[in-house]
Order: sequence, then structure tokens, then C-alpha cells
Amino acid sequence: MAEVYFLGTGNAFSPPGRMHALALIDSKILIDCPPTVIPQLIRGNCLPSELNHLLITHWHADHTFGLPFLLLNRKWMPSEESDGQELEIHLEENGIEILSNLCRMGYPGSLEDSIEKDIIWNKDKQSKLSGTEWEMERFPVLHTPQTEPHGYMLTHSSGFCLLHCGDSGPCEEIDCRVGQSDVVIVEMGVPDYVDSPYHHTPSDVEELSNKYPGVKILVTHNYSNSGNFRHGFKPPNLSYNIHQLDDGNKLIINGKGDYILKK
Repeated sequence: MAEVYFLGTGNAFSPPGRMHALALIDSKILIDCPPTVIPQLIRGNCLPSELNHLLITHWHADHTFGLPFLLLNRKWMPSEESDGQELEIHLEENGIEILSNLCRMGYPGSLEDSIEKDIIWNKDKQSKLSGTEWEMERFPVLHTPQTEPHGYMLTHSSGFCLLHCGDSGPCEEIDCRVGQSDVVIVEMGVPDYVDSPYHHTPSDVEELSNKYPGVKILVTHNYSNSGNFRHGFKPPNLSYNIHQLDDGNKLIINGKGDYILKK
């Protein structure tokens, strides 16, 4: 059995009721590292020191600025069972310098040993995620080019295929993988009236669902509210095969590759 725990489902502005988008897989694999990663992991009953892998989609602050806090916590607050366990960070080559400098800026002189000894920097486009039952393929997507944006195709040993589109607008690299996937996690960062090729709008998500009616689509990085708030955007009405995730939702996959979504 496998579990994808959505610890946050909001975009960069953290709409009411949502924290920054963050997915935790089997308490071992983290997709991105937002500024509030520590309280999000604590809420999810996961110790930062017990993570094995961190998959980075791009360099924007709401996806990376939690890394100094994560490394600081792993260094000074590890569990007895995980003391000394390395963290494998999967990313594009330029990210090694970018994220290392981010940690040095956040905690000068405190994280040098963590950066050099406690992290395995993995630049491979395809990799078996050691200590887990997952394999990954990283592929380019359409977002602010300076951030080197990527998505991840994640395949479980059961045969279940999860496509995480990263922070991206509609693009061919996503389209050619959706049909191979059981579940697609897609961001919906802006409403329809915002002209941004770097994000999916509600209409874009609907179009994707219409192209691939047999694929379940889960929406994260949402611009709209979650809950009854007087300000912000109300969630748009989307088709039955599209689920707008809320913080705390879980995707449960059994040993045969079947899945259910738990609220």
C-alpha cells in the first residue's frame, strides 16, 4: 500500500484555508519544500529527519525556501532511528548552487556540513527512489524559464502511475504523459481572466480532462479558497472527474494499483 498525503494545496499566495502546495509520499518522499514545510510535516505526523528523498520542481520561493529550515531540523532535532540518514535531493544541476546558497544565506556557518555531507545531490533524469517502492522520471514543463521548471512521473511497484505536473501551464510534455497515468496532479494557479501561459486556469484543467476522460485529475496549487471565507476566490465548478484537493486529503494506493481519495 502507498499513500500520497497533501499537506498543502495553495498557490504562492496561500489562499484562505490553504497552505503552500506540498505532497508527501509514504512519509519518505517530499515534493518541493515551501517556507512552512516544518509545521506542515508536523501536522502530517512526519519527522523531517525520516525523509529519504526531496523532489524539486523549480526554484520559486514557495517551493524551495523551506530547505534551510528542513536541514536545520534534520541536523539538530533528528529522531533516534534516523540520526545521520542522508537526504537525496533530486534536481537540475544549477539547483545545487542555488539551494546551497539559499541555505548559507538562511543560516550562515550552521549548515555547511549538512550541505556537503548530509545531502546526496542527484541530477539524474530517471532514478529508483531508494528505500521506497517508487521510481521517478523528471521532465521539463512550461513555467518561468529562469526557474528550470520540471514535473515528475512517479511509478509504484504495483504498476500505479502518478503524474505530478509541477508548477506549469499546459504543455506538450504533460500531454504526452497524461494518457500513461492513473492519476494526474495539476496546478491551477490563476483564474480564467488572468492571461498567464505558465499556469493552468480552470478552463485549461477542464480541457485536459476532456482530452483524457479516463484519467483522474487532482487539482493543487489552487488560487481559490478552501472553506467558508468572506474574502478571496470561491472554488470554480469543475467536472466530476476533477477533484480540487484540500489540505489533509490523502490518495491511498493498494498493492494492485487501485486507489481511493480520502478527505
